[in-house]
Amino acid sequence: MASLAFFLLHTGLFGQNFSLSGRVTDAATGEILPGANVVVSALKIGATTNAYGHYSLSIPKGTHEISCSFVGYTTQTITIDLSQNSTQNWSLPYANFMTNEVIVVAEKDDQNVTGVEIGTVELRMEEVKQIPVLMGEVDIMKTIQLLPGVSSSSEGNSGFHVRGGSQDQNLILLDDAVIYNPSHLLGFVSIFNGDALRNAEIIKGGIPARYGGRISSVLDVRMRDGNYRDWQVQGGIGLISSRLLVEGPMVPEKSSLLFSARRTYIDIFLKPILEGTENEGNNYFFYDLNLKLNYRLSDKDQIFISGYYGYDKFDYRSPDSDFRSEIPWGNGMINMRWMHLFTGKFYINTSVSYTDYQFNFESSQGGFFSSLFSGIKDWNAKLDANLLVSNRQNLRFGAQYTNHRFSPSNAYGRSGDTEFVSPEQVQVAHEAAVYVEEEWKIGSRITAIAGLRYSAFQFVGPFERFVKNELGVISDTISYSKGESIKTYGGLEPRVGVNVLLTEESSLKAGVTRNMQYIHLVNISNTAMPTDLWLPSSEIIAPQIGWQYSAGYFRNFQNNLFETSVELFYKQMDNQIEYREGTDISSNIRDNPDNNMTTGSGQSYGFELLIRKSKGKTTGWIAYTWSVSERFFDEINKGKSYYAPFDKRHDLALTGTRKLNERWTVAAVWVFTSGQRITAPKSRYLMNENIYIEWGDRNATKLPAYHRMDVSATWQQRKTSKFESSFTFAIYNVYNRLNPYFVYYDEEGALELGNYKVTAKQVTLFPILPSITWNFKFL
Repeated sequence: MASLAFFLLHTGLFGQNFSLSGRVTDAATGEILPGANVVVSALKIGATTNAYGHYSLSIPKGTHEISCSFVGYTTQTITIDLSQNSTQNWSLPYANFMTNEVIVVAEKDDQNVTGVEIGTVELRMEEVKQIPVLMGEVDIMKTIQLLPGVSSSSEGNSGFHVRGGSQDQNLILLDDAVIYNPSHLLGFVSIFNGDALRNAEIIKGGIPARYGGRISSVLDVRMRDGNYRDWQVQGGIGLISSRLLVEGPMVPEKSSLLFSARRTYIDIFLKPILEGTENEGNNYFFYDLNLKLNYRLSDKDQIFISGYYGYDKFDYRSPDSDFRSEIPWGNGMINMRWMHLFTGKFYINTSVSYTDYQFNFESSQGGFFSSLFSGIKDWNAKLDANLLVSNRQNLRFGAQYTNHRFSPSNAYGRSGDTEFVSPEQVQVAHEAAVYVEEEWKIGSRITAIAGLRYSAFQFVGPFERFVKNELGVISDTISYSKGESIKTYGGLEPRVGVNVLLTEESSLKAGVTRNMQYIHLVNISNTAMPTDLWLPSSEIIAPQIGWQYSAGYFRNFQNNLFETSVELFYKQMDNQIEYREGTDISSNIRDNPDNNMTTGSGQSYGFELLIRKSKGKTTGWIAYTWSVSERFFDEINKGKSYYAPFDKRHDLALTGTRKLNERWTVAAVWVFTSGQRITAPKSRYLMNENIYIEWGDRNATKLPAYHRMDVSATWQQRKTSKFESSFTFAIYNVYNRLNPYFVYYDEEGALELGNYKVTAKQVTLFPILPSITWNFKFL
């Protein structure tokens, strides 16, 4: 209220300043450009366009020279006589990096130094598409794993861990809609089709109050709007999949449509190869679809509709028996959003979204059929408002509500005329939050952001709680009726950050955040598998609570050509859950899954180094992380602390891209990480003619270190006014490093004969893999 009063007093009573606001778009396509800079150099004031390409400035009455710039585009400068609140839209032409124009587009871009955000990195798709990837598939998820503080789950997996947190602690958004499983191909390829994306931002440290529901990070992925001026068709043909994208104006300059599709043809190619082998019955494919519709009703109103649907199916039929299994799973989402500008300084975004993630496992053999189903469905409504109080103060506030419907594990079985059906488990919960955050500049050197979020969660019926006795046998059932409150949680989530500008090129940043997470992902394995279950907080499981403290030094060199940073972090995580030792998935049948969980805590700490160059003919970065991630559970590892399976002491990534000329661009990536942690057997012994295994401490053994190099070269064909194309040649794992995917133990001989021995054997997933992709575009 104080900020609102100041705003009214400042603009209404004195009337000295007027607002200048508008959009910044690409001159060729009409698409918005988030992150563009609009600057009044003489007054040393400026603004950056938000995720919707909108900016707003408060400028004194008079004549001013104003510039608009964006990396990769030619800077524009105009002179404007400001005597009232005005709208100024910008349309920037793309710059040719092979000419001297690169000097022009390399305008001062010091957001990493002057911005108050800590632990935040933005990636644009133009940069991502240059990085060598597995099987030629451009993948934003693989790219963020090359950043400091972000580590992969395992070889080829698109699941990721941020600063020692587990996978479920990452909030993944696609155009503001939540994505629960971002993986295709059992984790080897992400669901994000690079052609349909504009950019992605990962927030590892000071998560703003407008985001909630997770305690480790936010990955905010934005789809392109589509071309507002001309119809275009583009796509690509690769080794494992092909893709096609169509975009264009439904009403020129007012509305656009973007539609993309992608499908694998592994099933088609593998069928003749596997015929006659023991793997003859294997069959796998996936496809996904993206849709984006936009309509600019006026300069003050715009409507967006985003949609995604992806489907995976693994099918196996044994060549020498009647065994058959099918594993289909998929994601779907739709989001409808309305943006309205009340004035140049005040706008709101209102959205309603639906998310659906489902997994099913079916098998049959010998007349017996079984099926296991799990999933989660969300309805979400959200209101976000932004008020530019002045050039020194920006106020955000809003509210969110989500209706969750969990299906943690529903089983069905049939043998002849006999059917086995587990009680259907649909768990319903309500989650809501309100927030306010304000960013303001204090003097010429200090910028601060403070936010407060209040969230609440209610687990409601219908629900049946199975009560177990001291022997672990179900002895009673408690039934809750529809809508009946079972358990309610809530709490405040303060967020504070500060930036102290030391010089024009360097700053110190620090932040403290408290986050609450009311839903949990539990798994048997250490990688992201579709069998993982999402569960709500209940009367047994409390919400996860995370406190994170972070600080960093940021310094740019050579007029912001090179960006560098060193960040320290410490994270405390309470109410972490794991399966009790000895539990398997079948323990969830005819039981509540949370009855098989145990609760503990965790902590992680470390530091990150980033050196980045994102302008010019040569771009890339060096990212290094040293970190520790520990867990503490009374019922696991005999109550002793142990390392998380994804604890990796050292994590190093080197990426580089060089544009040789107009036709050739080369790139390389080299990564090194400490080995994954596993629980290994300590000894084996014979008792009553049975062999027993004594396991060592949990996650006390490290696999060999992981490292590999990938290279690529992109050959741009000669362009015409109607068509352009390119070939990308890539080699994954150039020097054929046999990295461990997992280790198993092979037993030979017998203890009673004295020749029994156990040998650890390593399984490697990907050797050296060449690929070629043809990319095309009809203009």
